[in-house]
Amino acid sequence: MTANDSAKKNEDRSLNNHAALKTSIANGDVEEVKARLEGHTLDKLEKGYLIDLARLSGNSEIVEVINFTPES
Repeated sequence: MTANDSAKKNEDRSLNNHAALKTSIANGDVEEVKARLEGHTLDKLEKGYLIDLARLSGNSEIVEVINFTPES
């Protein structure tokens, strides 16, 4: 496996995790959101998007979880 293959796999995992995170937010699954964000940082744009998504789904607890996630 080359370094490029490894980077591609990491990117694929990251995209899959992001998609699953968005689904968890839309479903209102607070514990799943916490688990997916644990140990991760979010860039400012991504964090804002996820907060907007959580607000649209009407879950203030998820908004708080995302707000407390560190920015990179």
